[in-house]
Amino acid sequence: MNKKVVIMVSFIAIVVLLILIGVSIKSTEKSKLQEIVNSDDLSVIIEKIYEGIEKLYPTLETNIINVEDVENVRYVTGLENGDELQYLAVSEPMMSGQPYSLVLAKVKDGVNADNIARNMAENVDTAKWICVSAEKLYATSSGKIVCLVMANDEIAKPVFERFKDLAGVTGKIYEKTEELPE
Repeated sequence: MNKKVVIMVSFIAIVVLLILIGVSIKSTEKSKLQEIVNSDDLSVIIEKIYEGIEKLYPTLETNIINVEDVENVRYVTGLENGDELQYLAVSEPMMSGQPYSLVLAKVKDGVNADNIARNMAENVDTAKWICVSAEKLYATSSGKIVCLVMANDEIAKPVFERFKDLAGVTGKIYEKTEELPE
C-alpha cells in the first residue's frame, strides 16, 4: 500500500474514533433534576427554581394539571392534548396584571421531550391573559422534563436560567419575543 494511503486511512480512523468517543460522552450526560415519580415532584422543582430569585409576585400558586383535562392542558401548554405527558404543573400568580407562567411537564416514556418543548413554544398563547401578553417565551427540555416560561424578559430570563442551572443539561432552547403594543 502507498504510504499516503496508509496515513490517510489512519487519519480517518482516528477522526471516526474521536467522533464516536464524543457521541458516547454526550449521550451519558444526564439531567441533574431529580427523578420524577409523581406530579408533586414537579412542584418541588418549581420551588427549587424560585430559590434565590427575588420574589416575583406576591402570590404565586403552583397547580398540578390533570393531563387528561384537554382544555387546561391546551391553555397552559398550547398542546392539543396531554396524551404524551405523564405529569404537568403550572405556576402563575393568583391575581396579577402582569403576564407570568412557568410550566413543567414530564413526558411519557418514549416521547421526545425536545419535540414537546418546541410544540409548546410554537403553539402556546402568549396573550392568554386577555388584557396582557408575555413579552418573552423560553422553552427547553432536560431528560424527560419540559420547561416553558412566559413573562416580561426581566422576569422570564432569570427563571429560565435557574431551570437550566438546576437541570445541568438541556436540549435545544426555543425563544419567542412578542412585540407588545406601546
